Amino acid sequence: MTTPVGRRERKKAATRQALADAALNLFIAHGYDNVTLHDVAEAADVSTTTLLKHFPSKEALVFDQEADQKAALVAAVRDRAPGTTIPRALCVHVKRVRIHAGGSDARYSQFAELVKTTPALSAYAHRMWMRHQDALARAIAADTGAPSDDPRSAALAHFALESAALAHRATDPEQAVEAAFDLLEHGWENPAAKPGAARP
Repeated sequence: MTTPVGRRERKKAATRQALADAALNLFIAHGYDNVTLHDVAEAADVSTTTLLKHFPSKEALVFDQEADQKAALVAAVRDRAPGTTIPRALCVHVKRVRIHAGGSDARYSQFAELVKTTPALSAYAHRMWMRHQDALARAIAADTGAPSDDPRSAALAHFALESAALAHRATDPEQAVEAAFDLLEHGWENPAAKPGAARP
């Protein structure tokens, strides 16, 4: 049985959504650096003080899915199909949420372009994404029966998440993510090395 959402909670959620929508509209129309918090508050018909109660910073107006991101990463490990390795499950997840998110939706494309072309937003998005490293490492350790502070689990979590940043810098993002996870799953092998050749 679900608990009904009260009027106050609905009003808060509506205000939060109105602020996020107003911010994104203004940022896309005028550029992130040319819009102030006051501009966003005015567009949503609230005070700047009210805005700051919902969003602690200008960057936070653009991103409102941190808890969902963490839950989805943990679920990618915990709920993966039988026979699927952890690196493969994370590879599929990273490609889905960091490369193919939004599909052909024009609004999402505008959002993605805004983040990509605004250094402050790119940096914030990366910091937010990387904050899930510890939760992901614990999920990997729990799944494999390793201690919660297992360094191998921590390393896999770190580099799995960093693959998203690699993808955003690459000409072919999907290929970049596949290469990163191939390395994580199978280890490094010098493609130029030949049997009997000296090690580089």
